[in-house]
Amino acid sequence: MAKAAARRRMISPSNATRDASQNLQIFDLLDLAQYTKEGSYAPTASKDFHLFFVGRDDVHDILKYVLSRTRVSLYLNMFGFDDEELNDILMQKALDPTVTMLITLDKSQAGGEHEKALLDADRKHALAAFNTHFAVGESATHQISHTKGFVCDGKVGGEGSVNWSASGEGTFVLHGQPGGKGYKAQNNTQTIFIDPDSVQRFQTELIAEHMIAENQQEQATPASRRQRRLPVEKRKKAA
Repeated sequence: MAKAAARRRMISPSNATRDASQNLQIFDLLDLAQYTKEGSYAPTASKDFHLFFVGRDDVHDILKYVLSRTRVSLYLNMFGFDDEELNDILMQKALDPTVTMLITLDKSQAGGEHEKALLDADRKHALAAFNTHFAVGESATHQISHTKGFVCDGKVGGEGSVNWSASGEGTFVLHGQPGGKGYKAQNNTQTIFIDPDSVQRFQTELIAEHMIAENQQEQATPASRRQRRLPVEKRKKAA
């Protein structure tokens, strides 16, 4: 009981994973203004697209805000990530059968503990039964899969140079501002956009990249490192 209470206290206000009433159905980019250095946007700022800066804006909380409010679908291709809090959010979504997930990881970067956690979860739970599908691979011409982006609920897209790590996101160690002992921030940018055409086109691209990686896995990856496939009869039941 005490451990559960302590864990609840550790979850920041930007993380709304456990509150289904907090979702992206009425999302507005103005929701994220609170995480900028100024706490607001300029009057001329776009209503469809905003650019955030690591080392200036609270990119870690921006990512948590959007990802934790995903309730329908998440299409993700992430070159590399080492962020425990974002990983916890993804794993909760992965085990929620009401959320459809496609996760694509780069082959050269996916040998770490988070890929292992994904594989372990698949062995334990058969994630495909929860509508979660993942693949590890490369680009169509066998270069790195360097995409760092996502589309949530078919409504909100995110893309940029940010790797999901403390220095990649410039995760704040002081409340509400950069700086402080041990603070590190790379030069990175993160965009969040809600333009319907861009969201649709990016989601289509993420699906295409996932299918390429999936085909590569089938041909070259040992079965122990591939996602478990559901038997036909179980697929029908899941449907």
